[in-house]
Amino acid sequence: MKANIGTIDRVLRILLGVVLIVASLSGAIGGWGWIGLVPLFTGVFRFCPLYTLLGIQTCKRC
Repeated sequence: MKANIGTIDRVLRILLGVVLIVASLSGAIGGWGWIGLVPLFTGVFRFCPLYTLLGIQTCKRC
C-alpha cells in the first residue's frame, strides 16, 4: 500500500472519524456514527482504496 493521502486530507479524515465516533458513543447520533471508522482508518494509514481506483493522490511527495 503506497500512501495516497496528503497531510490536510489526513487531518480532516481523522477529525471527522473521531467526531462521528464520539457523537455515536454519546448518543447524539445513532449507530451509523460508527461509519467514522472508515475515515479514521484511512487517515491513520494514509491510504484510501477509492483514491487508488479513481487515480487520485493528494500526497505531494508520494
